[in-house]
Amino acid sequence: QVQLVESGGGLVQPGGSLRLSCAASGITFSLYDLGWYRQAPGKQRELVAGITSGGTTNYADSVEGRCTISRDNEKNTVYLQMNSLKPEYTAVYYCNAKLTRRLFPSLDYWGQGTQVTVSS
Repeated sequence: QVQLVESGGGLVQPGGSLRLSCAASGITFSLYDLGWYRQAPGKQRELVAGITSGGTTNYADSVEGRCTISRDNEKNTVYLQMNSLKPEYTAVYYCNAKLTRRLFPSLDYWGQGTQVTVSS
């Protein structure tokens, strides 16, 4: 059974920092591309940051320079370090793991989400 379990969310003041973690089980973690997405109330889910199985990273323009995604294949965990947080970062943050396969459908898994609230 595949599980992605996020943690590290919470209430933080503007300008503060948080580190989100997502622990995976039931998959060959090192083969998967990983991503952090967020969904604010009334808005569509959007990509925040991604990291490929090879370690290449990409970021949404809105978080460039404020967020760092990393992975630890030994611990089957992906992280999102967020600094200088802004109120508009308030959302539920979701972890995603995806394996694109050439001859078969992709495997795509989501965590349950963790709430991040940036407010004074």
